Amino acid sequence: MTLRDWRAGELRFLLAALVLSVASLSAVNFFVDRMSAGLERDAHQMLAADLLLESDQPLGADWRAEAQRRGLRSADTVAAGTTSTMVALKAVSDAYPLRGHVKLRGQGAAGVTAPDVTAPDVTAPGTPLPGTAWIDGALMASLNLRPGSAIHIGDHTLKVAAVIAAEPDAGAAFAMIAPRVMISDADLPATGLLQQHALATHRWLLAGEPAQVAAFEQWLRARIAVQPQLAVHIETLASRSGDRRSTLDQVQQFLSLVSLMTALLASVAVAMAARRFMLRHIDACAMLRCLGLKQGQLARMYLLEFLMVGLLASIAGVLLGFGAHFVLLDWLGRLMAADLPPPGWLPAVQGVATGLILLLGFALPPVLQLRNVSQLRLLRHEQEPPQARTLAVYGAGMVLFTALLVWQTGDVALGLGSAAGFLAGGLLFGVVAWLALQGLRRLRGASGHAAWRFAVTDLQRRPAATIAQVVALALGLTAMLLLTVVRADLLAAWKRATPPDAPNHFMINIQPDQRQAVAEQLRAYGSPALHEQTRARLTHVNGRPALDYLAAAAPKQPEDGRARELVEREFEIGQAATLPATDKLMSGSWYGAQAYVNAGAGTADGTAQRIAATSLSEGVAEVLHVKPGDKLTFDVAGQALDVQVTSLRKIDWRARQVSDIFLLHPQVMQELPYTLAAAVHVPAGDTLFALRMARAFPNLTVFNISAILNQIQASFEQAVAAVEFLFAFTLAAGVFVLYAALAGSQDVRTRQAALLRALGATRRQLSQALWIEHLLTGALAGVLASGGATLASWALARFVFHLEWSWSPLLWTSGFAVGAACAVFGGWMGLRHVLSQPPLQSLRQ
Repeated sequence: MTLRDWRAGELRFLLAALVLSVASLSAVNFFVDRMSAGLERDAHQMLAADLLLESDQPLGADWRAEAQRRGLRSADTVAAGTTSTMVALKAVSDAYPLRGHVKLRGQGAAGVTAPDVTAPDVTAPGTPLPGTAWIDGALMASLNLRPGSAIHIGDHTLKVAAVIAAEPDAGAAFAMIAPRVMISDADLPATGLLQQHALATHRWLLAGEPAQVAAFEQWLRARIAVQPQLAVHIETLASRSGDRRSTLDQVQQFLSLVSLMTALLASVAVAMAARRFMLRHIDACAMLRCLGLKQGQLARMYLLEFLMVGLLASIAGVLLGFGAHFVLLDWLGRLMAADLPPPGWLPAVQGVATGLILLLGFALPPVLQLRNVSQLRLLRHEQEPPQARTLAVYGAGMVLFTALLVWQTGDVALGLGSAAGFLAGGLLFGVVAWLALQGLRRLRGASGHAAWRFAVTDLQRRPAATIAQVVALALGLTAMLLLTVVRADLLAAWKRATPPDAPNHFMINIQPDQRQAVAEQLRAYGSPALHEQTRARLTHVNGRPALDYLAAAAPKQPEDGRARELVEREFEIGQAATLPATDKLMSGSWYGAQAYVNAGAGTADGTAQRIAATSLSEGVAEVLHVKPGDKLTFDVAGQALDVQVTSLRKIDWRARQVSDIFLLHPQVMQELPYTLAAAVHVPAGDTLFALRMARAFPNLTVFNISAILNQIQASFEQAVAAVEFLFAFTLAAGVFVLYAALAGSQDVRTRQAALLRALGATRRQLSQALWIEHLLTGALAGVLASGGATLASWALARFVFHLEWSWSPLLWTSGFAVGAACAVFGGWMGLRHVLSQPPLQSLRQ
């Protein structure tokens, strides 16, 4: 029977639907698997490792032995400050970095040469040789150094060998307020800087297979939990905040959404193909029942046939998808890394499982109705309603499909929510379509044109088929419109995150008497604003010493060093009269014009105690366990500053502006010692900006983050290219769904048109009736899809991607237009086949 169905073309449509569905999902999965692994690998370069441990003391030998036993690679860095001209000293071991590369400016791989600032940056051949140092360009300019110059660090003399252009873990360096000097860890003891109570940060970098790193991380956290006095801070890619992590999450979430939409479209296509298969086999089943075949035998026969078809289609789809993802990688060209990790076996398993789940969940239930066909079907052409067993298969199919969505997206909330939305949307679309049919009945006599009456009557004659067609069209259009809207919103958000004129240099330590001179130098760069900042150390929270308050606020939480680090470091406190445009108020109220809050008369001399109002970053407040209303005390150059938290705000670090964790009213800042800072956009060709500023103002510190921005921008370009390709692939799957929905009723329409033509209807009348019927169906599906896409895009923007959402009238116009276009497509397909067959031939069949 399978061979006969294949020769007759009965299985080709279902096979094509399954192959395309599995190929779409497999191509997406193979590409997402490799791209996600590549993005994750590149993102780990921000740590220069997979796992980072940070401590103010060297880590024990037993920890290192455990890491070596687990097969992990390791490297060490030590960061310390020096006297005289302050630098951020970084001593590295030979294995540094474990992820990424250090870039040197104009430096050849052969050794010490004169750095050429106009030459492209090159990858460092290793780490600094013993007795040599790599230095920051700002330090080179401020001290008038050149390659081969001798610098004294502590008790040790080293020779300048290269200028650092970029280092993978630059995030740690950026937090420091001095130029970088990198040396070999073999030279560190000779400097004599690591004396007792010396301020130094020991970082232990680890890299290995994800499972090994995760297991060792759990082992480390267990050790730290029983030894909180170690004050060791563990940092991973997941724990590091910032725009790169959030953007990586959004990329992976959108790719998961594309996979999910492809799965939804695939389910609709398979269901429509199976329904067509069932309608074309009803009479054959009735004949087999007349010849003595039992219901159980009939069901097992079709089950075996579909399992063979499903397995064949799944394997073919996986192979096609595997080849398609190579086409994608070749199409992306230079935007993708040439050394992407190889694909794993999971996408292939997902592809085969997807094909079988789609078949069992959406193709088998309609086919199982064939077992209920009675022998009387040959005489009365009536079909029995679905039995409870068949409906139970539908329920089991939905459960399997929900599990597929969760597996496909890797997000339980997104998978369950999408399955619920898919089911609710299908039911809602079905109810609205039924109501529309009821309302259309009253409009049958609105026009005396025969084609109008034919169209309305045909829609009323087959309500179940009409509703199924509208629901299938609406679901397919919803998926395509939704991807269009979300894709546009994401691309716009990513472009806003990295505008062409985003600041790529930061300047700090500008003295008040240098304001005018620095502003004059920056006039050629758009006159960026100079922001007042004061440095302060947190000493008390709600009247208690800060460390004591933290110990009491979270006694059961293991100490990971973050809160202690915040307490022991100095904060940059800025000023603002109004809420910065890049910040969002999360709780509390903005202090506005009120520089001070309720002050009491609590000082020893009887004067009123003034408590300044402050707004605090939400992330830091969470670490410090601080909320609006809490009182904090800072030490500002020996002067006590009392503040009260009035609001918490979310800082958009992607704006790359001067953003301060604490903000005060300008009136308060006037009474405190302060320096100034600025964020500047320097054109790519101006490579001497930092050197000029360092020579003109030796006390300034200029951070060049162009390398970091270029790395982030490259990730954005990869993500955009992937989104564009996968969006086109899903659109192709959606077109197939639309064809399946419109072609499902082609056989019935052909017989009906033959009968009407035999009774005297003209070809012109039937042609017009088909056009009207398709236009009504497409317009209704388009309006429903616009409503569904609007609601779904709002939910995704608010709860998944955390984007600003606005109602788009263009979406509704597009939905109606796309629905009409589908109607034109369906009408053309219907007219081409339905009216081209002679009536006598159709009646004989």
